[in-house]
Amino acid sequence: MLNKLSNNLVFYDTETTGIHKDFSQIIQCGSILTDNLLNIKDQQNISSAPLPWIIPQPKAMLTNKKINSFKSNVSHYQMMKDIQHQWKNWSADVPAIFITYNGHKFDEELIRRQFWCNLLEPYVTNTNQNGRLDVMLMIHNIASFFSDEISIPLFEEGPTLSIKLEHLADEHGIDVTDAHDAISDCKFMIGLCKVIKEKIPEVFESFLNISTKQGIKNLIYSNEFLALGEVFRRHSFKYPVVFCGADNSRPNDICFFDLSFNPEEIVNLDLSEINSMIQSGGRDLPIKKYKINKTIPVCPNSLLSKTDHFDIDHKELQRRADIVSSNKDFQTKVSQAMQDRMIDFPEPSHIEGTIYSGGFPSYKDKDLMLEFHQSDNLEHLVKISRNFEDERFRLFAERIICTQFDGDIPDDIKKRYDDLIHERTSTEGGWGSVEKTLQEIDKLIDEKENKEDKKILEATKEHVSSMIK
Repeated sequence: MLNKLSNNLVFYDTETTGIHKDFSQIIQCGSILTDNLLNIKDQQNISSAPLPWIIPQPKAMLTNKKINSFKSNVSHYQMMKDIQHQWKNWSADVPAIFITYNGHKFDEELIRRQFWCNLLEPYVTNTNQNGRLDVMLMIHNIASFFSDEISIPLFEEGPTLSIKLEHLADEHGIDVTDAHDAISDCKFMIGLCKVIKEKIPEVFESFLNISTKQGIKNLIYSNEFLALGEVFRRHSFKYPVVFCGADNSRPNDICFFDLSFNPEEIVNLDLSEINSMIQSGGRDLPIKKYKINKTIPVCPNSLLSKTDHFDIDHKELQRRADIVSSNKDFQTKVSQAMQDRMIDFPEPSHIEGTIYSGGFPSYKDKDLMLEFHQSDNLEHLVKISRNFEDERFRLFAERIICTQFDGDIPDDIKKRYDDLIHERTSTEGGWGSVEKTLQEIDKLIDEKENKEDKKILEATKEHVSSMIK
């Protein structure tokens, strides 16, 4: 049964200035609160102007059409505060499951970074018993095992699949007129989830249950083998799997054993051979790596409506699963091999990219953040900014101060802010290039014939041109 505590669902989607997670900005966020029967209880639709150092990318603006944001009088800081306040309010009494479409790769990462850059708590969606569900990854499983119940559209008439949200929504009779508007995309997700809940309710419930770390642990440590489904390059792939180890130094990292392989030929390999298998990765090896803090496209085999998804019958697959589950020596070797991995993350060159590498804020900095949000006095905000122990939070505070106030800003703070603006608008880097963006816009204006597209591009050109000092 669905955990009775998790009976609020928050569907959310973002529209952004680009696709770079560190240097793009959310300019619209739509959120809809429902109960676990998918009845809408509340919603928030909020937008903001791009920050002065953010270069909107023309193709992103053509997709989302949010050129009105260029004239918005709502600051990015205020928008992010309002989003967090609303989400915390919705999950205050009862934990919520935050639901996105392809959000683990993009929306969730942007939301985290932009909460963090605004001195807000970045992990609202998966702390305080809240959970996260990426519907696209649930669709991976459904496309692999439940396509008789939930039809999956073809990509350009086939034979491959399309799992784009608007294509799935259209396939199931949901009006997709306003695709790529954040609140509309939330409604598409809700409509799609209603179809799934109606036709395969136990599968939908299973994915809600595994939206938390404890929920996925309950599933992977169960006795039955699991059905893992993936869509890769528009083709679906099916794997019968069982848990076979975890990285004790990185507790979110786990391994499944692919029961298509005979475990009796694998479990007695020595540590060096297992280590080689873990290090090389690859889709066709018997050990598959996943993270339990993200949606895993897996469900219990008992939910499968057919028993012919695999080349091996279920009784033999369960026998193989039992061999793996009972062989603690093999699990220990897999766990050790996972722990022995050398994972080299390059040190980020800009503070926007240090959310995962610079450590958590100290208790003092957390208190200062709360005090910062409660003040609207410039002198007091400057004093707070100078007292942050972590330089990153001091710099973020200075950026907020400079975008919220015009005059009387101390010279050193103003200089650092002006240097940021100069770097982002006069040089080229991960944030893009004003000059190259304008060249791309001119090229697209020449290519496009649609009047609305030309209007969007002209408005984007005007905004980007205004960034040149």
